[in-house]
Amino acid sequence: MITDALKNKGKVRSNAVILHLDGDKKYSKRAFNYYNNMNLKAIVETIPENRQPIEVAKLLEKYKPDILVSTGHDMMLKKGQDLYKIENYKNSKYFAQTVKNARLWEKERDKLAIFAGACESFYEAIMLEGANFATSPARIMVEYRDPIIIATHIACTDNKKILTIDDLIPYLKSNFNGVGGTMAKGKKKALQ
Repeated sequence: MITDALKNKGKVRSNAVILHLDGDKKYSKRAFNYYNNMNLKAIVETIPENRQPIEVAKLLEKYKPDILVSTGHDMMLKKGQDLYKIENYKNSKYFAQTVKNARLWEKERDKLAIFAGACESFYEAIMLEGANFATSPARIMVEYRDPIIIATHIACTDNKKILTIDDLIPYLKSNFNGVGGTMAKGKKKALQ
C-alpha cells in the first residue's frame, strides 16, 4: 500500500503540506533536509516542547497543513513508577496539549493527520487527545527519523487510501514498541 514514489528518492510529487514542530534545532534541520530531499512541501519550526501547545493553533491557521508533527525530547522522570501519571514525564503533557489544541482547530482525523511524541513519551495520553500516531507504547528511545518517515508516507499516499500502523512499521526503526497508532488517510491528491 505504501507508495512507490518513496523508493525513488528525490522524485516524490505531492501537494500535501507538512507542519513539523521540533524542540531540537539539530533535529529540525535534519527534518527540513529530509523533506527537502523528498521534494515535499514542509514547514519546519524549532519550538521548545513547552511552547508548542501555545504556538500550534496560530501555525495551523497560517499554513493550513494536511499533516502535523509535534516532537522533540521527552523522558520518564521516575523510571519504573506509575507509567500512567503524566507528571512522571518531562514533556508528554506538552505533546498531549499540542494535539488537543490542534484537534480544536481541526476535529476530523481524516483532514489533519497528527503524529506526536518523542523518546519515552506517554503514548496513551497523546493518543487520547486525538493523534493518529504517537510514541512510545513501550516507553523506549525512538529513532528521530520515524516521525519524519510517517509524515512522508502519509503525504505520498493517495488520498483514497488509508495507512495503518501495520503499513508503516516495516519502514520504521523503532517498531511497535516505539511507535503506535491507528490510521491516517493519505494526503496525495491528483496533480493537475
